[in-house]
Amino acid sequence: QVQLVESGGGLVQAGGSLRLSCTASGSFFRIDSMGWWRQAAGKERELVASITRGETSRYIDSVKGRFTISRDNAKNTVYLQMDSLKPEDTAVYYCFAHVNYREVWGQGTLVTVSS
Repeated sequence: QVQLVESGGGLVQAGGSLRLSCTASGSFFRIDSMGWWRQAAGKERELVASITRGETSRYIDSVKGRFTISRDNAKNTVYLQMDSLKPEDTAVYYCFAHVNYREVWGQGTLVTVSS
């Protein structure tokens, strides 16, 4: 069994920053790709960022230049550094990991950006 636990969400003013963390635990040998989905109220889910085990990163266009994804393989952890936050970034953020031949999601953490 694999679990992902997220932290770092909260309320921040427009232009501010937050750093999300997500740590995997349980029964697995290694984690392949990791990343972050988000879903705003009444909106479609979107893939924000992903990173391979070899640290190749991809981002949705709306966050390029503002968000940075990284990982620490020794800690089984993925991070999302979010800078220059905008109200439209407000959403529940869900981390994911590709492990044991499937995609596992975290519990979600709420990010609220006020103007």
